[in-house]
Amino acid sequence: MYAREFERIGKRLIAEHLVGVNFGNMSMRKGDEGFFIKRTGAYLDTPGEPVFVHMEGDAPEEASSEYRVHRAVYQKSHYNAIIHAHPLYAVAVSVILEEVIPKDSEGEMFCPVIPVVYGRPGTDDLADNVARGLTRAPVVIARGHGTFAAGKTLDDAFVLTSLAEHSCQVLSLIEGFRNKKVN
Repeated sequence: MYAREFERIGKRLIAEHLVGVNFGNMSMRKGDEGFFIKRTGAYLDTPGEPVFVHMEGDAPEEASSEYRVHRAVYQKSHYNAIIHAHPLYAVAVSVILEEVIPKDSEGEMFCPVIPVVYGRPGTDDLADNVARGLTRAPVVIARGHGTFAAGKTLDDAFVLTSLAEHSCQVLSLIEGFRNKKVN
């Protein structure tokens, strides 16, 4: 079940250009025991069997290097699924802004503020900051790194990932039009 869901969502992430084939990861909670997460280095469109990580203790070495973030989010929330992606516009906007305030109607409606958080990939610092950010909004952007979206399902997290990227694209286009000279 988990492998098929990961593959289905991985293919959608790639088709929407929200990730490179092996960049990013996803996970699904299994009760209070722990969660299944993509294997490190695995391609998102053919991820194979995910790795189970317990809520406490050491993680298997084949687990994604971002398992700390997923664990921290699950420990501090009721989310059941997380997607971490590297959407181009969201990454670019996160280098400039401290938070993203969408100007498009979908962004304004579903996520009126997208926090930008700090921390180096794979660190406890990033894990704490993402978990804290996801208490404010269902999607955050790690500065210069990528989005972390959480929901009841992987589909929910996918929609939020896509929404964040769309909102960042719109903001970038608005800025480009503002800078364009009119004859």
